[in-house]
Parts: sequence; C-alpha cells; structure tokens
Amino acid sequence: MKTIQNSLSQERITIIDALRGFALAGIVIVHMVENYIGAPAPESFNEAVHQGPLDYAVDVIIGIFLRGKFFALFSFLFGLSFYLQMDNASQKGAYFGSRFLWRLMLLLGIGYLHSLFYAGDILTVYAMLGVLLIPFYRVKSNWILGFVALLFLGLGRYVVFFFTKGANLFEGMDMTPNSPEVVQYYSILKEGSIWDVFAFNGWQGHLNKMNFQFGVFGRGYATFGYFLLGLYIGRTEFFKKYREQKKLVKRTWIWSLVLFVVSGGLMALTFGSMGPNVTFDNWVAMFGLTALDLNSVSVTFILLSVFVILYKKVKPQKFLEKFAPYGRMALTNYFFQSVLGTFLFFGWGLGQIGELRNLYTFGMALLIIAIQMAMSKWWLRNFRYGPLEWLWRSATFFKRFPLKR
Repeated sequence: MKTIQNSLSQERITIIDALRGFALAGIVIVHMVENYIGAPAPESFNEAVHQGPLDYAVDVIIGIFLRGKFFALFSFLFGLSFYLQMDNASQKGAYFGSRFLWRLMLLLGIGYLHSLFYAGDILTVYAMLGVLLIPFYRVKSNWILGFVALLFLGLGRYVVFFFTKGANLFEGMDMTPNSPEVVQYYSILKEGSIWDVFAFNGWQGHLNKMNFQFGVFGRGYATFGYFLLGLYIGRTEFFKKYREQKKLVKRTWIWSLVLFVVSGGLMALTFGSMGPNVTFDNWVAMFGLTALDLNSVSVTFILLSVFVILYKKVKPQKFLEKFAPYGRMALTNYFFQSVLGTFLFFGWGLGQIGELRNLYTFGMALLIIAIQMAMSKWWLRNFRYGPLEWLWRSATFFKRFPLKR
C-alpha cells in the first residue's frame, strides 16, 4: 500500500511540474515577441516587427492561445501549490499559514528585484494576492467556487469602474500607443542605461502595473480567481487521480469550447458596437472586457484539459514530462528569462528592441525554452533544487538545505 501511495504521489507531482513548465514556456514566448516591454508599445514598434503575413500569424497565435492563458495556468498552479503546502503541514499536525506569509514576503523581494529588469513582473502581484489565500484555506468549497465565478464575471472591474469611470487608480502613464508617456518609456528602454530602466521600473513601473492589474482591465482579479480555483482543485485531489477523471475532463473541454464560442460572440457584439475607436470609459466596454476574460478562461481550460488528456497517453506523456525539470525550476527560469530577454532587447544590452520581426523573436523564444529545459535537466541531475528555489526554501525555514546531490 505504501508503495502505491508513493507512486501516486510521485506521478501527481510530475504532472504538476510538467504543467508548470508548459505554462512557463508559453509565458516566455509572449514576452519575447513583446520584446519585454511590459507596457503598451508605440506604433513605430508595431510597424517594425510586422514585415509580412507570418508576423501577423504569430500575433494571432499568441492572441488566441497564449497571451493571458499561460499566466492563468501559472496562477492556477500557484493556488494549487499553496493548498499542497498547507495540507502537507496539516497532515503533520502543523499550521503553515504564518510560514506561507513569510514565504510571500520573500517572494515580494525576489519579485521586486525581477521587476527592475522587467516591468511586467508578476511575482510582486502573486506575493500581494497570495496573502488573501490564507483565510480562504478554511472557506467551504461552494463559497470558493461562487467567489471565483464573481471574479471571472468581472465583479472587481465593475466596482472599480463605478468609482473611477475608467480613470487610473494610481498616477501612471496614458496607455494609448502614441501617448507621450508611452513614447518616453520606450525611449528609456531603447536608449537608456540599465540604471535608467531600474529607476523607472522601480517605482513608476509598479504604478502602471497596479493600474493594469486592479483597474478596469482587472487582470489581478482574474489572477486571484485562478489562485482560488487551484486551491479548490487541490482539495479534490484531481491530480492524484486524474486518470480516473475521464468524464470530468471531457465535460470541461466541451463546455469550455461552448464558452469560447459564446464569449467570442459577445466580444464581437460589444466591441463591434463601439465603432473603430474603442474607449474604456463606458459600461459597454466593461462588458466587452468581461467577455474577453471569459474567452481567456475558456481557452485556459481547453489547454488544461488537452494537456491532461495527452498526459494519459504513453508517447505524449514522454514528451510532456520533458517540461517537468523546467517546471521544478520555474522561479529560476522565469527570473533569468527576463534578465536574458531584457539584455537582448534593451539599450543597456544588445539594443534589439523593435529591430526584429515577430517571426524571429518567436523562433528565439523556442530556442531559449529548449536551452533552459536542457539546462534544468542537467542541473537537477546534480542539484536538489534550482538556485532561486533553494534560496527561497532555505530562507523560508531559516535552514540551509543541502543543495548538491
């Protein structure tokens, strides 16, 4: 019996790590094609990176399947990891909540350092939102699902819009592509020193991010919804017995496909009714953004369902398991993707921002993923944790864990 339990536990961990690595791969593709700008890009940039039909095809692929969806998977897995840590401690008669809070404070520090390179950093947002997971650990599952539904339906966005009418929550840049603030920031990235980038990202970059995350665009509210969904799925032990969940997985992708069609129609209807100049200072646009969120949710669930279906099959599983080491070192890989990406594009490095068409940056992203996957596999053969994972774990428990195998 003990052998069977160990086998199930190992299998569950492997599929979670593989899914995390898969999510991280999608994230680096989006960031590379965006040149790690982390803000709206001026029209001059968009004209430069689109030189043929294949460049627009890359945009379509990223827009439908990647942008927002792989971060959603990443967020879902963050909530799942929270549950697993809390549950493992609970089974040993301990409470992990206070330790998790300290862990989040450490993540905030790592995230802030990361944000100096890349303004679109998500770790600081995870650290802040993660605090709210702790009280939800004891909330009943039905209440959690109900709150998730409200978040995905745009509750946060509607409350914010009621008070702000679409204005920024914090002092930040005008997000239209040719606004002076956008052009100025792009100039800093293209021509400024590393200290110029750090100076902007260290404060103003966070204000811009907070406007995007918690303003009418509402990415942060959806992110917390995915956190809670991961917590709920952890309770169901889905990834321990995913092979038995054929009907659930089938229903998930079918209903997600229905939601994809319906939400796509609602997007076309709402934004189409606004004409060529869409603004976000009216309720119609808010409903359109909710339809966009629901469309993203549907694609995320389709991706998750397809991943699980393929993982059950022998040959696809062998391929997907190659993402597991990459996922086990997700924090390290995510951090150093950004350092490498900003070095490639920004003026303090090779200065290629806006110089390479989408097709090339898409190919470069695939190359970076392949290199990081190979390096992660090699590293974990020789070491127990990734460098940042080891640092985070040791600081969490005030204990120097053995690193080398």
